[in-house]
Order: sequence, then structure tokens, then C-alpha cells
Amino acid sequence: MPLKFRALFKILVSCFLLSASPWLWADEDSPANDTDGGWKISGWNIQTSLYTKHWSYDEDHNDNQYLIGPEIVFANDYLVGFAYFRNSFDQPSEFLYIGKTWRLFHSEHFYFKLVGGLLYGYKEPYEDKIPLNGLGIAPAIIPSFGFRYKHLMMEAQIAGTAALTITAGLRF
Repeated sequence: MPLKFRALFKILVSCFLLSASPWLWADEDSPANDTDGGWKISGWNIQTSLYTKHWSYDEDHNDNQYLIGPEIVFANDYLVGFAYFRNSFDQPSEFLYIGKTWRLFHSEHFYFKLVGGLLYGYKEPYEDKIPLNGLGIAPAIIPSFGFRYKHLMMEAQIAGTAALTITAGLRF
């Protein structure tokens, strides 16, 4: 039965990426880019988790997420990303999301990022630890505060009432 949910999640990921393909694969010299509305790719991020702190103690909690997450960043500050990680209960999990960043304090370095998407991986006996996980896939919203200098970036990601995760990464 869990294989069906994983297959469904992969189908959703594929459909999402295919629907974004005009923005992702458009030729720079294409006339469509003259009026692309900022959907030209301006960079790629790759990040990993450094530290996680759960708000409340639970002996089952895993504080090592082993997160790896690539993101596609567009000129209009929107982004599309995917994260693979070990959830709070050491189960392999995936998060497909879209989001946007906003500069803070009129700074080139500090920003706020808000992403929302579909989260897969919270299974028995922990499927009820996240809301709306009825089909094994749940909606999730993650706010982050970040700092970027040249190609280096760090973020503090707030996982709702569960935890705070510090990530670091590179922008290409």
C-alpha cells in the first residue's frame, strides 16, 4: 500500500515539473522571453540541514534531517524546490514546493522566504503528527529567514509548532 502513495507523489512531482517546463526550458532568444513576466531562471540553490531543534522533547525525535534540497530561482523572486530529508521520526520524506522571497531591511543580504507545497513521508505510527495527512500527502507551509552573501546562503526554517531547522547552501 505505501508504494501506491509514493507512486502518486512521484506522479504529482512529474506533473508539477512538466507544468513549469515553459519557464524552465525556454530558450533565452525566444520571443516569449520578451514578455516572460520575470519567469526567467536567475539561479539555482542547493542546501542542506545543519541543525534542528524541536520545540518540545520527544524521545522519538530525530534532530538530524540529512536534508538535501535543490531550488530553481526566477528573476521575479519566485522559486520552485524539492527537498529530500529524514523527518522528525527518522522516516524518509519529500517536500515539493513553490514559494517567494522578499528582501528585508532594504538589504541585498537578508530576506524572508515563504514556501508551500506537498509533504510526503509521515507514515505509521506517526501519520497523525502532521495535519491533513489523510492520504499520506499533506500540505505544508514553511516560513524562513535567510542571509545570502555572494554564493553562500543560510536560512532558519520554521517547521510550524514542531521545530526550527538551520540550513546552509550555495547559489549558482
